[in-house]
Amino acid sequence: MAALAGMLKSAGYHVTGSDANVYPPMSEVLKQQGIFYAEGYRPENLDSDTDLVIIGNAVSKTNPEVQAVLDRKLPYRSLPQALAEFFLSDRIPIVIAGTHGKTTTSALMAWVLDRAGLDPGFLIGGWVKNFQGNSRRGTGKYFVVEGDEYDTAFFDKGPKFLHYRPQAAILTSIEFDHADIYSDLSQIKKAFSSFVQLIPQGGLLVAVHDDPHVLEVMTVAFCPVETYGLGDSATWKARTLEFSGEGVTFEVWHESRSLGRFSSPLPGRHNLKNALAVIAMSVRLGIPIEAIRSAIAAFQGVKRRQEVLGVVGGVTVMDDFAHHPTAIRETLSALRLQYPKQCLWAIFEPRSATSRRRVFQNEFPKAFHAADRVIIADLFTPEKIPVEQRLDPRRVVADLVAAGVRARLIPTADGIIETIMPELCAEDVICIMSSGGFGGLHTKLLSALEEKQRGS
Repeated sequence: MAALAGMLKSAGYHVTGSDANVYPPMSEVLKQQGIFYAEGYRPENLDSDTDLVIIGNAVSKTNPEVQAVLDRKLPYRSLPQALAEFFLSDRIPIVIAGTHGKTTTSALMAWVLDRAGLDPGFLIGGWVKNFQGNSRRGTGKYFVVEGDEYDTAFFDKGPKFLHYRPQAAILTSIEFDHADIYSDLSQIKKAFSSFVQLIPQGGLLVAVHDDPHVLEVMTVAFCPVETYGLGDSATWKARTLEFSGEGVTFEVWHESRSLGRFSSPLPGRHNLKNALAVIAMSVRLGIPIEAIRSAIAAFQGVKRRQEVLGVVGGVTVMDDFAHHPTAIRETLSALRLQYPKQCLWAIFEPRSATSRRRVFQNEFPKAFHAADRVIIADLFTPEKIPVEQRLDPRRVVADLVAAGVRARLIPTADGIIETIMPELCAEDVICIMSSGGFGGLHTKLLSALEEKQRGS
């Protein structure tokens, strides 16, 4: 919402807004752009001459400002509707969709287009380090959108990505997620099928090959489909992979033709596949191979995706947004490749709507096997999930211990710091995984490590 507000401001509109909690970095970004925002929701936050209200999906119909909008009969739109109306109608939208990897892939797609001199617009659900932001109007013909399958607004329970008018798309993966709005995997696949069918016959779908659900969904596409992956059956393939502490190098093949070697500083096979998808799309858009190669090598990634926050006393503290078992498994597998000899700690807070539910009770223990030490925190606001639906973190820990993994349940951030500080050694790598703030664990841990170093 803040990103869209900034784009509207740059387009010449007067923009104000409201939120329950506005915090950095977006609070600072809004101030820098001269956008006033109110803390809390009140009818008086709506100016008397308001022409349009954009309503995010985090607020319900009972919200006091929403009620004022309805009472005053003010025009309103959802975020996806507004984005399409104001910024996509005269552009070529490239929409990146999938359960996993869409933020990084969207950011990399926008970066390649930018480095090729095409000045794309973009709206991405993460802070892109190369751009120091997550949105831009751009002046070029392309607009990159991270296509979220989550619902749109209280008045539109369909997925957001159905509003984005895709002319081209990348589909990275399909798994069950968002248990608060989807009842099962078939509903998820139905949503993605509807999205794929929006791409016109003259468009292009680039789809991952090693996901059976993606292979099923792509059969309903009206447009040409090209696949990517690590297997020989994909249209676009990566071969002769070499992983190191500096990332990965690989050779790209399109059918029977080699495009040469590429290097990416991002670790792991999942990030390699994200890069391969962008390479495939970029070639099809006519971007020169050398420009693509250079952009891939210079891509710095997205905040909260395997982001190193600091190294204190030889201990590396890392932040990651992973909250789905597959994302956790891929993240830890990537870190194991990047730090093969170090002690790898995984500290996880079940915080998202799905991770707090027991739908992945049996999958979570398998996701942590690449870690040497595992800490599971208690559920975030467990009272919001019915008792019979809640994940049992104690059982997750018990299953890990039974599998030979050193795992513990430590309910709070402060308790985690108190427990692990005496156990940490130089060269340890700590990956903190949460879809939220985790009680300030990241900064508290870095502060504790700095204090320990000063006292030594």
